[in-house]
Amino acid sequence: MRVGERARKLRSTSTDAERLLWSKLRDRRLAGHKFRRQHPVGPFFADFACIECRLIVELDGGQHYDEEGLRRDATRTVALQEHGFDVLRFSNRDVLAETDAVLQVIQVRLAGSRLHPHPGPLPQAGEGAKT
Repeated sequence: MRVGERARKLRSTSTDAERLLWSKLRDRRLAGHKFRRQHPVGPFFADFACIECRLIVELDGGQHYDEEGLRRDATRTVALQEHGFDVLRFSNRDVLAETDAVLQVIQVRLAGSRLHPHPGPLPQAGEGAKT
């Protein structure tokens, strides 16, 4: 299955929590930031990604909380971080029961990215200077 087909399938089988959070993130509804849904990053599809702020928001159902699920999620988080993203994880239950609190955490993280817009180090002095 191609990447676009896989992303469409994931979007069409989303959970209640994913649909709720997407309704709050889509169309730049959260502080004007653009989010993508089921965005491919390396071998993974991020539940929600703000490319501009290098932020991924992952939602976890019950299967994520057993030993195997926790190990898979840790591996996935490291891989996403290696692609230059910060990762926030929330349980489906938190999104459904505490939507405003989840949005506030995301918004605080987005605001922090404006304070530190460069995820990597700045160029060494003299790089890019005309001679």
